[in-house]
Amino acid sequence: MHVAPVGGTAVQDHVALAEIELCGELIIAASAAQERLSLESIDEVLRVAEERDTPRR
Repeated sequence: MHVAPVGGTAVQDHVALAEIELCGELIIAASAAQERLSLESIDEVLRVAEERDTPRR
C-alpha cells in the first residue's frame, strides 16, 4: 500500500480553487439578495463580462 507523504506536498488544482471561490461568491450574493438573482446579477458575480472583454491570446 502506498501512503502519501505528510506535509506540504499536496498538489493544488488552481482551476478547482477558482471555481470554489466563484461558487462561494455566488452563494453570498444569493443569500444577501431580497429576491432571486437575475441572470445579469449572476453574470456580474461570476465576472462573465470581464471574460468576454478580455482578448484571447
